[in-house]
Amino acid sequence: MISPQDVLALCREKDVKAIDLRFTDLPGLWQHFTIPVSKLDDDVFEDGLGFDGSSIRGWQAINESDMLLVPQSDTAKLDPFPELPTLSMICNVQDPITREDYTRDPRNIARKASNYLKSTGIADRCLIGPEAEFFIFDEVRYDQTANSGHYHLDSIEGVWNRGQDMTFMGKPNLGSQLRLKEGYSPCPPADQLQDLRNEMMQTMIDCGLDVECQHHEVATGGQAEIDLKYGDLVSMADDMCLYKYIVKNVAYKHEKTVTFMPKPIYGDNGSGMHTHISFWNGDHPLFAGNSYASLSEEALYAIGGILKHAPALLAFTNPTTNSYKRLVPGYEAPVNLAYSQRNRSAACRIPMYSPNPKSKRIEFRCPDPSSNPYLAFSALMMAALDGIQNKIHPGDPLDKDIYDLEPEELANVPKTPASLSEALEALSRDHEFLLRGDVFTQDVINTWISYKKENEVDALALRPHPYEFCLYYDV
Repeated sequence: MISPQDVLALCREKDVKAIDLRFTDLPGLWQHFTIPVSKLDDDVFEDGLGFDGSSIRGWQAINESDMLLVPQSDTAKLDPFPELPTLSMICNVQDPITREDYTRDPRNIARKASNYLKSTGIADRCLIGPEAEFFIFDEVRYDQTANSGHYHLDSIEGVWNRGQDMTFMGKPNLGSQLRLKEGYSPCPPADQLQDLRNEMMQTMIDCGLDVECQHHEVATGGQAEIDLKYGDLVSMADDMCLYKYIVKNVAYKHEKTVTFMPKPIYGDNGSGMHTHISFWNGDHPLFAGNSYASLSEEALYAIGGILKHAPALLAFTNPTTNSYKRLVPGYEAPVNLAYSQRNRSAACRIPMYSPNPKSKRIEFRCPDPSSNPYLAFSALMMAALDGIQNKIHPGDPLDKDIYDLEPEELANVPKTPASLSEALEALSRDHEFLLRGDVFTQDVINTWISYKKENEVDALALRPHPYEFCLYYDV
């Protein structure tokens, strides 16, 4: 553990000039402000620094806006991007009067989830391993006004540029664009982003992240994936915020742009965040056993909890209207609430790469990287835990390509919600499992539902869509 004294010593050793204090708003975007290093002392780690909580999405009303940021010394990292030597720290958020941790702070929710798991005696650790995908574009333009709405994306390796003059991008067209759904394994020059992903990977390693691999993903137009080794729930959510920060800033440095939007390209794969979860007691993996796919009974119950609560769970793991343009049949995104070993068409997959009990885990394939990692990982853990607590058996596995099932058989397989609105309705009906241990409060649930409905579901429903003009302009 890095103590406050260690942080101060590191600042002196590296001649740090600025301290960047970071926290996460309710939707999941990192926020920050910066102080001179001379203003960082032992008292700051105890007393915190004041800021305006009413200016943060989903947080305080203006009449109760004063809040505190309390830096966490064990999150200290040297920031590789600013010109001025800068050290960043993630902060917990507190009420300045009561000094209680703020219930709408996503990091606080994750900390409470981790502590609640320990209090049950079922396990003392929840390990999370996310596989975040994203797109790297060369250009993006978008706007929505009263009388117009449009977006335009471009990538030098996009299949749509096969017949184009590419001199506008400063390069000739060398004909190595990736066809739709063929981006997973080709080597350079078809994969034109190898060097950029390597730089992202190495920057992550330099910042202390444990990277397992990087590769091009299935879609044309610059889809990528960089995988981190699994870690404890809270630290992994911290790492995912840093992951996004690094990926976006490395791309920006090279005059490219990154989006974690789940479905930016029509007709090709979207970006998911397949999330692996396992429970442990000390060094004992709780999910390894002698049942189906070498799972334990507890693991099967955990799957039962995830599948039972999946419609509500998706309000956090797939929290945008765009998320449900990815969750459609025919792509790698699973819409079928079933479980199976090795099977990527099921919502819950049990990886079978290794017989080692320590590798035994559940992969929940629905989540996408637009989610707030603190909320998504916490909700997933609470659903799995509820399955164990209430012995919710998932039924029989479905060891078939679910997309090829006959309509009569497919009709018996439950499906994910078809829209964010449906997921929010499911959450409003089914959230008692999230309230245990005061992990998610009723206020957080209500705030999340109202924020998403007002700012996203209703906002989108009110605006004409460009494709509607293709369909209806001549009626």
